[in-house]
Amino acid sequence: MYSNRFKETRIKRGLTQKQLADSLEISDIAIQNYESQRRKPSYDILIALADCLDVSIDYLVGRTDNPKINR
Repeated sequence: MYSNRFKETRIKRGLTQKQLADSLEISDIAIQNYESQRRKPSYDILIALADCLDVSIDYLVGRTDNPKINR
């Protein structure tokens, strides 16, 4: 679930994988791996992703359909 939400949100924000990776100071391969479900982001990266994409962690991991819950 998280990979679909993650990718959809990134695209809605108009970010490429490279742009998002650069803003998080990680490799674009890491972003590709998260979106293809080859790897799961660490807790710290998940927080950074949610902050960068301006959504809640619960939304990214599929616990809610409201991207702004708990904000």
